[in-house]
Amino acid sequence: MNPLKRLAPRPGALLPQDGAQRLLAGIAFLVTFGYGIYLTGEVLYLTQGLHLPAGEVGLGMGVAGAVALAAGIPVGHLADRHGARGVYTVMLLLCGLAMIGLCFTRTFWPFLFYATVFSFAQTAGYAARSPLIQHYAGDRPAEFRGYIRALTNVAFAASAVCAGWALELNTRSAYIAIIALGAVCHLVGAVMAWSIKSVPLRRAEQQGPRWVALRDRPYVVLSVLDGLMSVQYRVLTFAVPLWLVGFTSAPRWSVSSVVLANTVIVVFFQVRASRSITSVATSSAAFRRAGFAFLLSSAVFSLLPGMPPWAAVAAVLTAATVHSIGEIWQAAGGFELSFALARPESVGQYQGLFGMGLGLGTAVGPAVLTALCIDLGRPGWWILGAGFALTGLAVPVATRWAERATHRTQPAAEPAAEPATG
Repeated sequence: MNPLKRLAPRPGALLPQDGAQRLLAGIAFLVTFGYGIYLTGEVLYLTQGLHLPAGEVGLGMGVAGAVALAAGIPVGHLADRHGARGVYTVMLLLCGLAMIGLCFTRTFWPFLFYATVFSFAQTAGYAARSPLIQHYAGDRPAEFRGYIRALTNVAFAASAVCAGWALELNTRSAYIAIIALGAVCHLVGAVMAWSIKSVPLRRAEQQGPRWVALRDRPYVVLSVLDGLMSVQYRVLTFAVPLWLVGFTSAPRWSVSSVVLANTVIVVFFQVRASRSITSVATSSAAFRRAGFAFLLSSAVFSLLPGMPPWAAVAAVLTAATVHSIGEIWQAAGGFELSFALARPESVGQYQGLFGMGLGLGTAVGPAVLTALCIDLGRPGWWILGAGFALTGLAVPVATRWAERATHRTQPAAEPAAEPATG
């Protein structure tokens, strides 16, 4: 049996079967843990440890995020042409070095530089890793991506606990300690990434147009649709807390229960959801189901004002559960579509484009959710839910367009492989 055809993990297994899969999973956990503690402590470190004005911190993080949005496609292209292992390793090294630099930062401009480098490398790393996942997950990369997503949710939870120590002490040295720990995680991850056997390159990529992903209009549309639906990732962490505290009688601890419920559902059910999605047809159906799940959860969230506390808690947990189910459906469908509809010789570039849609959706999410759910109130929740449902209905139309495209329907000869350079 070809080891690349073995999926990870087996039902009931905690670890992948293949050595490269275990390394990729281990890197994902380690790097996510490092990113999580950085994300948790960064703002307080900069504002309270370094005493930078909040406006400067917000500006710097905005610039860094904007630069990072453009990172995926060119770095994914480099991974396709010059070797995913080497490019992925460099991105992890840059993340680690940027975090070390932040430990020695005292003023705005060094902060802006290191934060931008980190955001660029962190975002680009996902695209650079994609050819490795495609190769070592065999014919089911979406299921392996689902496993990694469940694993990284565990890592985020662990990082929040670890970062809580620094938040409680609220000293500059404590913040530096957790950022330095995050740097170590990324540097160790880089060493692990370099130990993965390199993936053969394909000549076909070098014979076609350079930015083939951007020329693939159906794929661009699907990336935009996934980005629009990705606004939902901010609902439970941004809109719901503001809604609960400002407009309902639900106790404040219910905010934490929403995040906990979401984490538990993703950890235990993401792989199962991904395992049932094996084709473009089932992927587009998953998006359609996700859209209606978000519509239902948004409607329940809209009904919370005026409920007694016990009823509000029950309703918000019900809505959060429905929303989380929609989230794992969208994630699983996106994993499958993003690989199945990409040219195999340019998967890094395609994944960079798909990730750009997701990044844009999560970036504009707070502004969209504020305008709809907070400023408009109950009608805004209905508009939001209807938008998700319509987006879910549009995905099957776009996937049928993609499948009708010439390069999808005409069989092509297997491109010759070149020796990998890293």
